[in-house]
Amino acid sequence: MSDHYVKVKVQLEQMKSSGEGAEKEDTDIIDDEVPVASPPASVSPIPASCTTAARRDASKTSVTGRNRSKSRRKLGKDERNTYTKQESDPAPQGTIVAANEGKPLNQIDNERQMLQIKEIGKILLGQTETNGNIVAPNQRPKEFKVGPHCKEDGNTVAKRRKPVTVDTSKAKTSLEALKLSIRHLKWKEFPVGRRSACDIYWHGVSFHDNDNILSGQVNKFPGMIEMLRKINLSRAVRTMQELFPEEYNFYPRSWILPEEYQLFSTQIRLTKNSDASLKPTFIVKPDGGSQGDGIYLIRDPSDLRVIAGSQTKQSVVQEYIHKPLLIDKLKFDIRLYVLVKSLEPLEIYIAKEGLARFCTEPYQEPSQKNLSHVFMHLTNYSLNVQSGNFIHSDSLSSGSKRTFSSVLYRLASKGVDIRKVWSDIISLVIKTIFALVPELKVYYMADIPPGKPGPTCFQILGFDILLMKNLKPVLLEVNANPSMRIEHEQKVSPGVFEYVPSPVDEEVKVGVIRDTLRLMDPAQGKSPASHPEQQQEEMLMEGGSPERRAGEEGGVLPSLFLKQVFPKYTKQFSYLRTVERIAALFLRFLGVKGNMRLGPTGFRTFIRNCKLSNSNLSMASVDILYIDITRRWSNMLPDSREAGMCLQAFVEAFFYLAQRRFKSLPLREQVVSLLEMCEGQLENHGVGGPGGSLPEDSTCSSRRSVSCSRTQPGRTHHPHHTSTAGQDLSAPQLCSPAALRRASSQDYRLRQRPRPPHTHKANVEN
Repeated sequence: MSDHYVKVKVQLEQMKSSGEGAEKEDTDIIDDEVPVASPPASVSPIPASCTTAARRDASKTSVTGRNRSKSRRKLGKDERNTYTKQESDPAPQGTIVAANEGKPLNQIDNERQMLQIKEIGKILLGQTETNGNIVAPNQRPKEFKVGPHCKEDGNTVAKRRKPVTVDTSKAKTSLEALKLSIRHLKWKEFPVGRRSACDIYWHGVSFHDNDNILSGQVNKFPGMIEMLRKINLSRAVRTMQELFPEEYNFYPRSWILPEEYQLFSTQIRLTKNSDASLKPTFIVKPDGGSQGDGIYLIRDPSDLRVIAGSQTKQSVVQEYIHKPLLIDKLKFDIRLYVLVKSLEPLEIYIAKEGLARFCTEPYQEPSQKNLSHVFMHLTNYSLNVQSGNFIHSDSLSSGSKRTFSSVLYRLASKGVDIRKVWSDIISLVIKTIFALVPELKVYYMADIPPGKPGPTCFQILGFDILLMKNLKPVLLEVNANPSMRIEHEQKVSPGVFEYVPSPVDEEVKVGVIRDTLRLMDPAQGKSPASHPEQQQEEMLMEGGSPERRAGEEGGVLPSLFLKQVFPKYTKQFSYLRTVERIAALFLRFLGVKGNMRLGPTGFRTFIRNCKLSNSNLSMASVDILYIDITRRWSNMLPDSREAGMCLQAFVEAFFYLAQRRFKSLPLREQVVSLLEMCEGQLENHGVGGPGGSLPEDSTCSSRRSVSCSRTQPGRTHHPHHTSTAGQDLSAPQLCSPAALRRASSQDYRLRQRPRPPHTHKANVEN
């Protein structure tokens, strides 16, 4: 054995002299040339009787073996058994395995550098690089390819993809339900935020809880809080009621105070004079109120509190529904959760389960004596929970807060057609979203203009719906930030409260949040909106579905808690999207990117490009129309800091133009006819189809200018750049010197018009 070892040593010295080894002493040559690791069954350890260098090899072998054992913990059961069997029968010490006899030493060394366990594509030994460094045993070389028998193939990598990341640092009251949902989905939560981008950001209040998000998805839309204030919601629905009075009769008649106080007083007086037996009741809601704060009932306009004193408070006054559906002689309302998954294309989902919230005093029709009994007339949970009659129940079908399905089952037992009830509720939800979408698109374009990096948005809304005695649903309000608490306060001792889990809230709210996250999973491929059933089937396929991933780790998620209602029912409701088409025209000519107001230049460009000016409507009349409508809406929107015409003012101007041009038709047909005319003109000029954006060389080029310059559409600001499309667009309007002079004189008159008072100074500025 000693003679053999001497021969080996001589050969290694010869290799060193030829430049293949490192320059070290003879006793360290084996250490440097062979990366040490615990050998498999085909190689025996270095004999114990060898030199000190060999003993150092043995010590290093134990360390590397421990590293290898860590990587083996990830192997399957069968693989570990195979490997154990291979190691369980090593060659005795002091001998050389016969398999290596007769091989050159350099071949043995090379084999030691790339040893593998059979049927497992993982390298256990390191690899010596050309510079003498050793690659760590647990690192796979770049050129290494997994063998056909390796368990870690492409399918395994796909299944073990990175978990979805959710930033919950701004979640606020919905945090507990959100944590449960993330845990169910096996996703990764970042409770204090993250420097790198997350897939989903969950905000507790508004889109602007964090303004530094450039990618991912946010659970709030810009402008949703503003749109769902009592006054703005009433205005949006009122606009739809002008066009579709029969379809939007689910919203009570409303008046906006203080601006419509005289109108309200006059109408109520005329109603009482026509029928002395009528004693209507009205409910007053503060514009920015929540949780029932500031709501009260009146029988006469003189009882309004908002008019008393010098400080007038904006409110909405509505007709009170005095014949609601009762259960156990109690009035109740329904809280339904609705997911707006996207605005373009519009996707709406409704939760299959909701909450029924009961009053805590038996209901009586309103009279002068019981108007102040809030526990009888108001269904707000935050109010009734303070009543001594409020019942916290662990059952889903009893107590002062129950599941909506338990109410439906009870109605079905009495012969009620609950399918018809659900159908009417779905119709109410879709129509309400249609009323909100036009303004939401303006807010969205202002905060996330095309071409600017930013997140996509989705949002859960809370619809409060009241069932009348005839089972007709009535919309009470829509909440931008519905409560997602899954616990309630319980009094332990005088002045001491603790939060106790609420089974009803957890049943409904966790399902809503969990399935909202499932629908917003960035790994899900977006299917065409016209095939919602196919989209849901793809979500439930085993390839990348959350259910599959959760099932592989020990739990299977329930079926989807949310039901798609749009675009599923597009055919039934698409005709109601008229105002959305008007908003598309508004966005075409809006002006500077990020602006929400239409300046005088944009309004005049709209009139010219759509060929709306004629002998009966001169451009001077157009300027007066713009100033008058913009000034009035500025008075109604005192909080706005931007100058120009808002979308609601533009819609009013559009209605006025339609009535002037098509006098003999009903309002709806007038508006649709004018829309078709405008869209046809823009399409003929190559500006784009309905709802699209203008080309870069068309009217959008004026959006780069912050000032209210009179640059004609189709002209860019660069003096050497010309656009054929832009010339074609403006040619019909400015094809002669006379037309140019008329346009210049009209612009001059607009600039020279006396400025309105200080309160309206920004109305005609872009």
